[in-house]
Amino acid sequence: MPSAGLSTRRAVQLAALLALAVFYTAQLAGALLPNVPVFVTASLAGLALDLYLTHKQPGLLALLGKVRFDVTTRQLLRDMLIVIGLVRIPDVPPDIERPLTLLLLIAYAAHFLCQAVAQLVRRSRTLPVVTRNIDASALNLSNAPSRLLARQPSRRLLRFSVPGTVGLMLTAGSNVQEWGLVGVSCSFLLSLGSAVYLGTWMLPRKRSRSEQEVLAWLDKWLADYKPTVGMYFSGGTTSAYQANMWLSTLAQLDGRPLIVLRERFMVQKIDATDIPIVCIPKVAHLMRLEHSTLRVLVHPANSGKTSQVLRIPTIKHAFINHGESDKLSSCNPYAKAYDQVWVAGEAARERYALAEVGVDDRDVVEVGRPQLSPIQHISERAAVPAGGYTTVLYAPTWEGWDGNPGNTSVVLAGENIVRHLLADPKVRLLYKPHPMTGSVDPRAGAADQRIRAMITQANAERGIQRRDPQAVAELERRTAALDEVTTTAFRPSADEMERMKIQGTPEEGNAERVRAATEAWEAAYWASFPEGEHQIVTGPRPAIFTCFNQADLLISDVSSVVSDYLSSEKPYAVANTSGMTEEEFRGTFPTVRAGTVLTPDARQLPALLESVRDPAKDGLVRARQELKAHLLGPSDPPSLARFNAAALELAAEAEARNARVARRTAEIPGQRETEEAAEEAEMEAPSGDPEDAVTT
Repeated sequence: MPSAGLSTRRAVQLAALLALAVFYTAQLAGALLPNVPVFVTASLAGLALDLYLTHKQPGLLALLGKVRFDVTTRQLLRDMLIVIGLVRIPDVPPDIERPLTLLLLIAYAAHFLCQAVAQLVRRSRTLPVVTRNIDASALNLSNAPSRLLARQPSRRLLRFSVPGTVGLMLTAGSNVQEWGLVGVSCSFLLSLGSAVYLGTWMLPRKRSRSEQEVLAWLDKWLADYKPTVGMYFSGGTTSAYQANMWLSTLAQLDGRPLIVLRERFMVQKIDATDIPIVCIPKVAHLMRLEHSTLRVLVHPANSGKTSQVLRIPTIKHAFINHGESDKLSSCNPYAKAYDQVWVAGEAARERYALAEVGVDDRDVVEVGRPQLSPIQHISERAAVPAGGYTTVLYAPTWEGWDGNPGNTSVVLAGENIVRHLLADPKVRLLYKPHPMTGSVDPRAGAADQRIRAMITQANAERGIQRRDPQAVAELERRTAALDEVTTTAFRPSADEMERMKIQGTPEEGNAERVRAATEAWEAAYWASFPEGEHQIVTGPRPAIFTCFNQADLLISDVSSVVSDYLSSEKPYAVANTSGMTEEEFRGTFPTVRAGTVLTPDARQLPALLESVRDPAKDGLVRARQELKAHLLGPSDPPSLARFNAAALELAAEAEARNARVARRTAEIPGQRETEEAAEEAEMEAPSGDPEDAVTT
């Protein structure tokens, strides 16, 4: 249980803090008494504990750093107590403290010199742009220095202190001053040698190009590649899925696609793709896109940094969202900042009109949901579930930021839903909670853990046979094959420049290999489980769409999951924990109209399961077909064709606009130069642009 793990971790951290206090106290007592065995043992044990904490308890060290008791302070205190001990121990030569103290100070000076050089190297290797799937060999990128030397000063200090501490302890125990001098000299030479070694990265052979040279290279690459349509994305560490769901669609558009990011870490968060990726953190550098051939940017999410790219007049912007639901977040007033809002079907158009958030109906374009093509239609499923088990996917959403009890069913209805499903011997449950469940409301996280415990217990009581070793071996083989084509192996010391060097132009046919490996992995994953075993599905694999294909019935909340699942036309249910009556609930949320509404006690589930097993009792077939067309648009022409046509049309509008402006600018000599100078001055001034996380 995670709660038990949390308690254990806190207990370990508390024990470590107590041990640190005990060792420092014992070291001080051993130095003052003096007691050589206590002194030596406490000194070595304290250093060993610190080495352990740097590897196993970085969270605790971060807390100690906040109270100004970081690694450097702790090592200085430890060395100071060692010097005191050497002075107090009678058998140690009386004049040893002066050369040893001086040598210790020189060793620390070498450490700080090494740290200064490491900082210079890191700064020199921080490029103004980061790319992926782009040949950057012209930039003469080099591999990164050792992570221990360049980016881990705490570990470096502790490890390099080992010879000095051991030598000083040998002096304390043997009364031979040479041990201490040799040990501290070794620590000094390690730090000094590391500083000199790191300094070689500042030489021309390893030093990176200047900012202006890198930006000039980017301009040249844009001119050669000639991008036409791109996806702009900015967000937090857990938001990459919002962009990843659009990768396959973007790759199939006419023209030359491009992905534009703003956060450096996001470059590695984007899934395997052949599309060129450019991360441009600074807004001043972002404006260079204005002079490129890029004409359309689609936006799967809103963020504080979105307003910055909207300032580029040569590019048209379309908001495509990362999912459509009946929630207010699907009608964010920020949408009116875009040139167009692309939605799946007529329902979203009506939603914007009713929300009155300032989005002109003429700017709403229905393009369908092209990424739903992997979802199997109900006609592709057997009339009677295979093996006699009815597979039910329970995929609740998270609790949201506003505290509305109707956002997620996990808190008020989740355990009742799962209890009913587990009580049916012919149900196989797939539980896939939203990855952010419990991030705002602890009650949701606690309910999620109780649900997982219920499922684990149900599997034990069902007496599921062991997983087939051959199937498990096949899954492991497919996992390794998928990892090979979707992940890039980096050295532990690799920094973003080295990763940029490695992730150049992708191999031809890479996208097809990824697709085939993914399909093979999914087949092996589902085949690896015994028939009838309930499953808790977390993480990016398997994706939600492949869970849809396994399910005979979906139970969810008011979210985009319901809209996407409707493309299969299979039965679904929506939990009503809002406090509304069923009539009010159906009237407020159109996605509910063709599904079963579950009350918090989930008493409707037995009848719902019966209708899934006997299609003759399913009275919502036609309603689902009609609602699907209303939510997702017509099936002909295909969604991808409509999406592509919308992109081409918007690009044509951008071209026409740019041509008109160019003609007007040509008629007023000097006007454009004045405008550019004003824009440049504005960007160089202190900016108050928000840097907040994704709001939609």
